[in-house]
Amino acid sequence: MSETTGIGLPGSPTALFDHALRLRQLAPGEPLPRDGEPYPDDGLHRRRQGPKTPKDRHSVGKDVAAILDAHFARACAVPSELADAFHDVYIPIHHNEHIAAAAQRADRERVRQTGRWLVRHGTDRCSVTVGLALVAAAGTADDIPMIQVIGLLSNHFGPLAAYAFERQPGGVEALLWLAERVTGWGRVYVVEALCRLDDPAARPWLLRRACDGDFLNGYFAGKVATVAKLHEALAELDTDSEMVDHIGRLLHLMSDCGGMGLTLAHYPHASAVLEAHARHVGSLSPTIERYSTIAVLTQHLMTKSPEASGCTAAQQEAFRAAYLDVLDQAEWTHAARAGLEADDNRMRWLADHRAPQLRLRAFPDRVPDVEE
Repeated sequence: MSETTGIGLPGSPTALFDHALRLRQLAPGEPLPRDGEPYPDDGLHRRRQGPKTPKDRHSVGKDVAAILDAHFARACAVPSELADAFHDVYIPIHHNEHIAAAAQRADRERVRQTGRWLVRHGTDRCSVTVGLALVAAAGTADDIPMIQVIGLLSNHFGPLAAYAFERQPGGVEALLWLAERVTGWGRVYVVEALCRLDDPAARPWLLRRACDGDFLNGYFAGKVATVAKLHEALAELDTDSEMVDHIGRLLHLMSDCGGMGLTLAHYPHASAVLEAHARHVGSLSPTIERYSTIAVLTQHLMTKSPEASGCTAAQQEAFRAAYLDVLDQAEWTHAARAGLEADDNRMRWLADHRAPQLRLRAFPDRVPDVEE
C-alpha cells in the first residue's frame, strides 16, 4: 500500500484515510489526538444529521444491503458510484449480518476491490464504514495495513477494524499494533477483540499494557485479568514493575466497575491478586499514579464489605494495613505532597475526597480531629 500525504487539491474533499494517515505521520507511535476528530466530513454530518437508528434492530443494515445488491447486480458498476450512496440510510458501525450477507452474495474479489476503494478514497464516513464492512467480509492479509490506518479513527471505525482482524491470519499482531495507538471506546473494541481471540501471543501485552487508566477500561478489565491468566503470572512481579503498575490499574477498575464489567466481588482470584500487589508495590519507587491507585484501593477496602473485595474479613484488614503502611512511608508522603503542590488532578481529587477518611500523612490539613 502506498502511503501518501493525503493533502489533495485545494478545495477538494479530504479522504478520511488520508486524514488518518497524515495524523499518524505526525506521531507514528501515539494515539491520534482526540481520536482524529473532527473528521474532514464533520461539518457536513452536523448539518445533515442523518437518519435515526431503526426501531426494529433486526432491520438495521437492510437498507445498506439493498444498495449493495443493486450495485453488484450491475456488472458495469464501479466503486466510485457508491461514494455518495449511503447518506439517507442508517449505517451501523459494528459487524452487521445483512451487510455481510450482501457481500457474500456478490463476487468476492469485486467485493474486496469495492471495499478497498471506499476505505482508501471515501471522503464521507458513511461510505468508508460500508467499505470497511466489505473488506472485513472479503479482505485478505494484504488489507491489514490499510485497516490499521483507518482503524486509528477508532471511535467510529474501531469496531469493524477489530472484527476484520479477528478473521484474518496475523490478526493478533495487527490488533496489538492498533491497541497501542487507540484510546477511549476504540481501545475497548480492540482489547475486547484480543480477549475473544484468547491467543497466548497476546497475553504478555494484556498483562502489562491493556489498561491505560481511562474509565472505559472498566468494560474489559475483568476480561483481561481472566484471559491473561493473571493469577498464574503473579510470580513475575518480583522483577516486573510494569506488571505491578498494570495490576494496580486492573484492581482499581474492578473495584468500581459494577454494571460495566467483572468486579472484584465476582473475580475468583481477587484475594490472591490483592495480596501480591500489596506485597510488591511498596518495594517500588513512589509515583503519583501508584500513590493514587493504592489510596483508592485502601478506600475500597475500608468502606466496602469483604465480599465486595472478593476476600475474607481477615484478608481485607491485612491488605488495608499493608497499603496504609506504604502510603505513610516518608518518601511516598513527599511524592504525594509534591503532586498536590504541582496541582496534579489525581492528588487534588484524592485530597478533597479520600484523605479525610484515610487520614493520610500526606494531607494533614485535611485530616479531621480524632475526637470528631
